[in-house]
Amino acid sequence: MNPDLNQLHPYPFEKLASLKAGIQPPEGLAHIALSIGEPKHAPPQFVLDTLSNHLDRVANYPATKGLPELRQAIAAWAERRFKLSADMLDPETQVLPVNGTREALFAFAQAVVDRTQTNPLVVSPNPFYQIYEGAALLAGANTAFLNCTADNRYIPDFSAVSPDTWRDCQLLYLCSPGNPTGAVLTLEHWRTLLALADQYDFVIASDECYSELYFDEGAPPMGLLQACCELGRTDFNRCVVFHSLSKRSNLPGLRSGFAAGDASILAEFLRYRTYHGCAMPVPSQLASIAAWEDEDHVMANRALYRQKFEAVLDILDGCLAVSRPEAGFYLWPRTPVDSETFARELFAQQNITVLPGNYLARSTGNGNPGDQYVRMALVASAEECVEAARRLKAFMAQF
Repeated sequence: MNPDLNQLHPYPFEKLASLKAGIQPPEGLAHIALSIGEPKHAPPQFVLDTLSNHLDRVANYPATKGLPELRQAIAAWAERRFKLSADMLDPETQVLPVNGTREALFAFAQAVVDRTQTNPLVVSPNPFYQIYEGAALLAGANTAFLNCTADNRYIPDFSAVSPDTWRDCQLLYLCSPGNPTGAVLTLEHWRTLLALADQYDFVIASDECYSELYFDEGAPPMGLLQACCELGRTDFNRCVVFHSLSKRSNLPGLRSGFAAGDASILAEFLRYRTYHGCAMPVPSQLASIAAWEDEDHVMANRALYRQKFEAVLDILDGCLAVSRPEAGFYLWPRTPVDSETFARELFAQQNITVLPGNYLARSTGNGNPGDQYVRMALVASAEECVEAARRLKAFMAQF
């Protein structure tokens, strides 16, 4: 067996199952799950219709590179959304369909990391999406984590990272808007990171799967490609972004997204993926075209989340240390006790499942930044989210 498998940590939900084992919550309270970031809003019917109308295409082998029409639809969407110049993103060389960001973010490290170098290093925010760490370890790299705390507004001070870390870094994973904090990188953050990438020659992988869940319709979060455009970096050198229809369009089961950016990196990533055998089925590609070409359903989706955040935060005001994130669908409240105790007792007393923050982070010299936080995903119905907030308020009375 691959010895690197022994380095993998138990997945957060495996830890959560162990934490809850043997606990019998009150029978009179229906269970409310706020732990998993699985969208529960209805997927757009026109996308489902497109999918069902092309099921005969399962008779066709799909190309790893995807249909030209899908790459064109993705490029057009990215140019509209991120204010890129027309035809700046070449659908032939700078766009690659993927089976959701999870699969692609993992595979990307396998293609990018050069394990023959001394101390190949993958750098990640902390807390982080656990795929980043697993991808790094199975690619033969070491990991370094940059703590995201309230003191730095959940975005690390990249200029304070040691030159030795940047020297060894081959791949930097970022998530903006962040999971679980919702923090959004600004143009100045991107400017700093691009300068560091040029100086130390590493690749930036920007996980932007929450980019379409924001509160102000007039101020969508900036993405890495947009920052590159504004800074005159029109070749997207060393930069690759990852997007998905899972959160944007409530289609997590479609497993559809894309990677886009540096053409030379994507050419090698395509070569890897051709052997990896991860082509998207043709019916899914055609359904994806329909989703990327429509914004009305995305705006309606944002409105639903906006309503839930307003209602939940109004109830929790004054009883829990929590505020609205910049974007995304998570709350990241500070807890009055350690995160595991909070999550276990909340389940035992109120039959609500949340994810302990320390399951999403690693201990560093400055501690574990998730120790006194929990992640709550407002993905359930508005009624369930409001009920969960009321139970949380009652639960907090003991503190």
